[in-house]
Amino acid sequence: MELINPAAEQYAASITSKEDALLKNIHDQTVAAHPHAHMLSGHVQGKILTFISNILSPKYILEIGTFTGYSALCLAEGMATNGALHTIEIREDDAQTASLNFSNSTHFNKVHLHLGNAKDIIPTLNFEWDLVFIDADKTAYIDYYELVLPRLSNKGIIIADNVLFHGD
Repeated sequence: MELINPAAEQYAASITSKEDALLKNIHDQTVAAHPHAHMLSGHVQGKILTFISNILSPKYILEIGTFTGYSALCLAEGMATNGALHTIEIREDDAQTASLNFSNSTHFNKVHLHLGNAKDIIPTLNFEWDLVFIDADKTAYIDYYELVLPRLSNKGIIIADNVLFHGD
């Protein structure tokens, strides 16, 4: 069961501002070459993430599930000038792709990519998170939530992607 009306999705895409060249390239390369391209945060979702990040101007962002780096770069757009984004990816191939994509970004020195299991890595990151984006294995969302909640800043928010994945 799909929860989003395709016509509504097309309309949203038609009125959303364009992707910058780097994000468009990441999108196009992922769609062309990755067997799991459906996991990519899309153009509209990316703009929503950027909008939220711009509103919050977070100092510390945690992303669980990097994939090819698209959503991390969207979140980094609104990050405070002295901020840092930590992103965790379990698959080495995707981490390598994301790392290459990050190296082409103006946010390169503020994005910290961690390779491994998020359940092991999160406890080692001693930051008070202003924004957390959970977009990884759906069965572990509760575990991730419980790991980050004690370190969420007073004004921090947690965004969980695909909580109704395919209507489940």
